[in-house]
Formats: sequence, C-alpha cells, structure tokens
Amino acid sequence: MIDPATLSAKDLAFRDEVRTFFAENLTPELREAGRKTLWHVSEFEYGRAWQRILHARGWGAPHWPVEFGGTDWTATQRMIWAMENAVHRPPAVMNMGRDLCAPCIMAFGTGEQQARYLPRILSGEDWWAQGYSEPEAGSDLASLKLRAEAHGDDYVLDGSKIWTTMAQHATHMFCLVRTSREDRKQGGITFLLVDMNSPGIEIRPIRNLAGVHEFNQVFFTGARTPRANRLGEEGEGWKVARQLLRVEHGGNIYDGVELRRRLAWLEEIASLESDGHGSALIDDPDFETHIAKVAVACEASDAMMRLLIDDLRADGTTFMQVELLNIRRRELGQRLTELLMMATGHYGLISQDDALRVGGAAPKAGPDHAALPTAFFLTQRAATIAGGTAEIHRNNVARHLLGL
Repeated sequence: MIDPATLSAKDLAFRDEVRTFFAENLTPELREAGRKTLWHVSEFEYGRAWQRILHARGWGAPHWPVEFGGTDWTATQRMIWAMENAVHRPPAVMNMGRDLCAPCIMAFGTGEQQARYLPRILSGEDWWAQGYSEPEAGSDLASLKLRAEAHGDDYVLDGSKIWTTMAQHATHMFCLVRTSREDRKQGGITFLLVDMNSPGIEIRPIRNLAGVHEFNQVFFTGARTPRANRLGEEGEGWKVARQLLRVEHGGNIYDGVELRRRLAWLEEIASLESDGHGSALIDDPDFETHIAKVAVACEASDAMMRLLIDDLRADGTTFMQVELLNIRRRELGQRLTELLMMATGHYGLISQDDALRVGGAAPKAGPDHAALPTAFFLTQRAATIAGGTAEIHRNNVARHLLGL
C-alpha cells in the first residue's frame, strides 16, 4: 500500500483526477453491481457498461503498452488506481480478453490479428472466454483432447471445454486444441481464436455452489474456425499457453488491494449484530485474534509485493517468487471468506438469491449486511482451484525456483 505522505504533487493530482472520474461516472446501479460481485466478474451488462466508460476516458486497459491503447502510468500511479478501485468498487469487468488473451495477441499475433482484435477488446465490443480446461484436462492441461483437423482454409473442431467462465456472454473464445499427437503431450497443441457464433458450438450452463450461472461446458461438433485465426504456429500453441499462464498465475498489485477490501469488510460485519440478541463477534477476544492474524498476513503480503513490483521480469526467478506469493494470497483470501461467514452468524443460513442481483432486495428475515457473505463464501471456494490448483503451483515453484 502507499503512504499518501510519500506521494509527489503529480501523483496527488493524479489521485484527485481518478477520484473525480469515479464520482462523475459511477451511477448507483454501477456501484451496486460492484458491491455484489461474488467472483471476479460482476453482472455482465454492468461490466460491459463500465468498460465502455473506461475506454471513452482512455483507461480501458491501463496496463497495456501505449502503442496498443494503454497508458504510460508509473508503478505508483497504477497502485493509486488499484487503491481507488478498491475504495469505489466499480463493476468487475469480464477480463479474459483484456488481461489474458490480449497480451498473447500482442506477443504472437500478426499485425492483421492485432489490428482486428485488440481495438474491439479495448472498446468492449468483443468479449472473450477462456477455452482451456476439459472434462479430463484440468490442472494437467496438456492432456487436452479437443480435436482440430485441418480442412482447406479451416480447422474443424470436435470435443468440449468445461468451467468456461461467462461463456454465455462471450463473442469469442481463445482456445487450446489438439492438431496432432506427439511423443511429448505438450506437442501438437495449437492456439486458436474462435468466433462463438460459429455453427456447431453449444453452451450448457453450470451453476456454482451459490446457484449463480458463471460456468459453462462448451461443446464443439464440426465447428469451423479459419486457419487465419491461429495464434502462432500450428503445433506450438503450448508456447502461447505458457505466456498466458504466466499472466494468469502471477500476482499483481490488485491482489493485495482486494485482500485489504475483504479485511475491511470483515471488520465491518464483525462489528454488527450477528446472533439476534445484539452481540457482535468483534467483542470476542478469540475472534479479534483471528482478525489480527489475517491483518498481519495482509501486511506481509503487501511487503513482499513491494519488494517484487519493481523487478517483475519475464525470466524464471522473479516470476516464480510472484507465483509463490500468489499461492499465499489465494489461501489468505479463502480464510477471509471463512471469517466473513463466522461474523455473519446464523443469518448466513437465510436464502439470499434475490439480493445477489442488482436491484434485488435482501429478505426481511435478516439485516442487510448479511445478504452477501454466504454466496461470496460459496463462490470463492473455487479460488484455490481456478487457474490451476495450489499443488500445481507449488510443483512449479519447487522445480523452477528451488531446483527440486
């Protein structure tokens, strides 16, 4: 985190500019959508609206290189942006295209692909789903089986992808497919950019523990995509996939800010009545100890990120240190959701389905502050699995950082 006393006059002016932007653009509905975000994406329509507002201001993807439409913000300004986002809670945008696929298009795409896809990702015209996991290929991603056979100028796809977040709203999917069988299972994998409106693609919903439709299974039955939509060379998609996984598995300044937000939320709820008799858990010395422990862990996480943030490189050592930090942050995030449930008390047993949607009201049986923690807890159970299990991340650290 940043001590305001250390900010330069230029940085303070930037902070004021950001605050003014939020004050002028965050409508009550957009604020509610941000507050009711259970995973890493808000209700789609509100996220789409917010991306368009960001794009109009020139802040659609501040972390992109300037030549592709990003900003020239300093590391301090990016931290200010992250902190103000945590305070103002805008809708969380469906970011798989902007934050995961776009860097791969920048690194491996042709000039034509970059000109075609990047502006539409930035503006919010196109929305991307991630086609990685399959029913028999999760953390062991290289075991994927979705076939893509070359027929003339097209690839013909047969198979399925699963746990495809927000695919029901996606216009496109970046997809790992198998174009051949090799001795090494990472060989023969190709990275494709797929139009989700193509014939032969079917999306079936999967509801999470909270009953929310976030995930999907996507079936491909003779679906065609042009060979011109291949990113990188045929059979070398694993190179592109590794680039994307480095982004997805690594940590960033937003992670620490999100943990701080959850900690503040926990302290707020713990200070409110939770048992129907006027008592609050904040008065319990044992629970205060739990809060103190996670607060110290958040401080340690921030301190470690400050040591790494100015030295993020594409080579192995620093990236693996960030991945190690990311493992810890995921676990800490889970612990905070568990404490939120404890602080909510018996009110957490009340069904809150309507309260999860923008415009929906919490049931009369409980106080307003108890409307979200249960659904948030249930949704966040996937946090240490999504993007690769903690065991896979630890194996990566053991091999690449410790040399084991």
